[in-house]
Amino acid sequence: MAEDQKLDKSTPDSVWKNILSAEEFHILRNKGTEAPGTGLYNKFDQPGEYTCAGCGTVLYEDKHKFNSGCGWPAFYDNKEGAVERHTDTSMGMKRVEITCANCGGHLGHVFEGEGFGNPIDERHCVNSKSIKHKPKE
Repeated sequence: MAEDQKLDKSTPDSVWKNILSAEEFHILRNKGTEAPGTGLYNKFDQPGEYTCAGCGTVLYEDKHKFNSGCGWPAFYDNKEGAVERHTDTSMGMKRVEITCANCGGHLGHVFEGEGFGNPIDERHCVNSKSIKHKPKE
């Protein structure tokens, strides 16, 4: 990502294709999904923040990450205003897609009421390719 380049929902695909890997582009811009258990951050547990792999917006804090056993990184909450929710019926069922509020990049899906015991009983199932870890300084 160029430091002086504004990346948001108005950024054209031609720019995204130049700055993202093919897999990142597929997931972030075309709503793809990485295979379960293959992502870098699935079992990753280090202090810091998780930013959008597209635009760099801070999305999640390490204190909200938990091991759900689903095969993708799981968080139970996001930074306020950083993640948007959309109804997704693409798989023949109703799900809730989550995207970066700044650039619209696809993150994954959020599931409610699964009984994981976190304070809000939600699981944000996020593709590792959609996020980057920023270590605490």
